[in-house]
Amino acid sequence: MGVHLAQQGGIVSGLSVALVLIFAPLAALSSYLITYIEYKKHFPEDPKKARRQALYFALAALLFFAFITFLFVFLIDKLLLS
Repeated sequence: MGVHLAQQGGIVSGLSVALVLIFAPLAALSSYLITYIEYKKHFPEDPKKARRQALYFALAALLFFAFITFLFVFLIDKLLLS
């Protein structure tokens, strides 16, 4: 029984890594594109500022979605599989 749970935990942690590698970059890319387009419209005189702000929001989205995914998978693992 202990081996079965250990294998399940490996699957769950592998799933969380796969989800983070797929969806966190997509969220970051979406955030970058939306933010860049909006900043470029509102501040056309400084495209460098638009790119910098878009990159900042993209990194924030990447970290947020990675953290939330790991947290949810951890909680699901502890609450449902225990």
